[in-house]
Amino acid sequence: MRAADVMTTKVITVTPDASVQDVAALLANNGISGVPVVDTAGQLVGVVSEGDLLHRTETGTARRVERKRPRWFDTFSGDRDLARDYVKSHSRTVRDIMTPDVITVSETTELDAIANLLETKRIKRVPVVRDGTVVGIVSRSNLVRALVAAKPPAETGTDSDDRTIRGLILAELQGQEWASRVWAADIIVRDKIVHIWCSDDRSDDERRALRVVAENTSGVRGVEEHIVAVPLSTGF
Repeated sequence: MRAADVMTTKVITVTPDASVQDVAALLANNGISGVPVVDTAGQLVGVVSEGDLLHRTETGTARRVERKRPRWFDTFSGDRDLARDYVKSHSRTVRDIMTPDVITVSETTELDAIANLLETKRIKRVPVVRDGTVVGIVSRSNLVRALVAAKPPAETGTDSDDRTIRGLILAELQGQEWASRVWAADIIVRDKIVHIWCSDDRSDDERRALRVVAENTSGVRGVEEHIVAVPLSTGF
């Protein structure tokens, strides 16, 4: 399986000029832990996460500076670190607190490569980029859901068939008002079996509608529902 098979496609982004307060509200209100930062042309220029908001003067969590006698060989690096910490805790805009060097993958990146990236780089999610533009996000939870949908190699479905089916389902859902709360990450297709993740606060009618969409999609051999508790927070 590849990134395109499991990625979240409804990606929330911010601009470098967004305020720190607005980003904090965005993360809190959407239950996410980070967002990509894009310029006016939609090109990825960074990422900002909860970690960038931990040490702030507004909450009294800015890093405390311990005064100590400096050694001649670390004076300059120490000054740079202090200056960087000051910007992180006092700046009012995203451009000053974001991480500019972002690890990315493409839509065709295999899941094993993504899993290795998340593990070795110790990150929770990775943006999926096409020509510099963010088209999706793959998080650790996306990979866990892909594992649930995985079947033994003996099954007859192919990745291309599964990708086509998933694309048809997502296209149908995009035109439905009742499906506004359905994310691409909620739909995974493996060996022509559609796996649908529904939160336990979703109505029975919405769940039935999701199943009908899947059952009416050409090529689908079966539908499996997975009911999960509403999370307190999720990755972007």
